[in-house]
Amino acid sequence: MADRYSEVIWDLIMEDWDKVTVLRKKAPKAAQMRSESAVNQAIRTGQAVETQQKFNAGTNKQHVVTKNTAKLDSEHDELKHSKVSLDVGKLIQQGRQAKNLSQKDLSTKINEKPQIIQEYEQGKAIPNNVILGKIEKVIGIKLRGKDKGQPLFGGPKKK
Repeated sequence: MADRYSEVIWDLIMEDWDKVTVLRKKAPKAAQMRSESAVNQAIRTGQAVETQQKFNAGTNKQHVVTKNTAKLDSEHDELKHSKVSLDVGKLIQQGRQAKNLSQKDLSTKINEKPQIIQEYEQGKAIPNNVILGKIEKVIGIKLRGKDKGQPLFGGPKKK
């Protein structure tokens, strides 16, 4: 009985094994149909190819801003970013030297490039409160506000 049962199972398996499943490629997507190679293939095989050029295609003009050029031409103010004052640069330099740090050492401690410290000390840098805060913590001197040059009180509270 068990032998007959295994023969029936084997026949069912072999019956399914002999069936052939045909896999077809997926239909090409719209973007693939518009590609240059797809268009050339359609032309070679003699299929109908329709082309259209869209208005302002590829110009990336979503929002057109009309500018009053006469008003812009008459504008005489030079717009510049404010720079760090020289007194802040001198405070950084004095604080750094008091801690016996080079510009490179200070830049390493605040995770910035040495050129940034150099620019701040020369007064050429655009002020960044994050960088100024890092420098204040390392040298222990306030660089912002009305009490510039005063020792920096605070920091992490000790338990």
